[in-house]
Amino acid sequence: MPAFLVHGNPDTSRLWERVIDGLEPYGEEIVAADLPGFGASDKPLGVRYGFELFDRMLDGFLAKLGIVEVGLAVHDLGGPIGLHWAVRRPQRLTALGILNTLVYPEFSEAVLQFIKACSTPELRDQLTSPDGLAAAMGLGLADESHLTDEVLTAVREPFRTAESRRALADAGIGLEPEGFVEIARLLPSLGMPVRVIYGTRDRILPDVAETMARVKADLPQAEVTALPECGHFLQEEAPEEIGTMLARFFAG
Repeated sequence: MPAFLVHGNPDTSRLWERVIDGLEPYGEEIVAADLPGFGASDKPLGVRYGFELFDRMLDGFLAKLGIVEVGLAVHDLGGPIGLHWAVRRPQRLTALGILNTLVYPEFSEAVLQFIKACSTPELRDQLTSPDGLAAAMGLGLADESHLTDEVLTAVREPFRTAESRRALADAGIGLEPEGFVEIARLLPSLGMPVRVIYGTRDRILPDVAETMARVKADLPQAEVTALPECGHFLQEEAPEEIGTMLARFFAG
């Protein structure tokens, strides 16, 4: 079955590029896309970047590719986006990979502060500026030597204008709390194989270990791997290792 990799904030599908190299032995179609508000996708203003918008996007993208059943791997903001889609369409999901991400409606103080900052014009402008994006990427790495000029250029490039940066902030905080409640309610009903891989040195989601322990309690079939040398953007720090683990997982 095809595998679809869903990115988060402030990155794009390029975060998965080196992971995909490790997934090639899987031998099936591997796809990734820039979510609305990110990367090369449209960044409209004045819209709600809520669960319904992203559900429609995922449905439309997969329909265009002719994909009915799919394995998902999700990260960061892509976690609740992918999980919301999945709990409403469990018959379409063959396997689920979960990396450092939000899942539940009980947000950490770090997430609440991020929401507040993205809702405050002056702080929002700082967060989405070139320096702010660099700071976010650095904060998300356990080893900042992985924050190369190439990575910084790729992260900053889609957000050169004030309008695109405003869309980024809107997309980062548009998911409705009710959608997280729905995820928490329906997640335990998922019966497909689940693979959890997370970096323990996550300064963006410092409660990630507690989140993944709760995922394991809700989904006892999940196989969990904690990577002690990785932070939030673990795809930058251990792409080959993650690619190999996901390839074995999706291959069944």
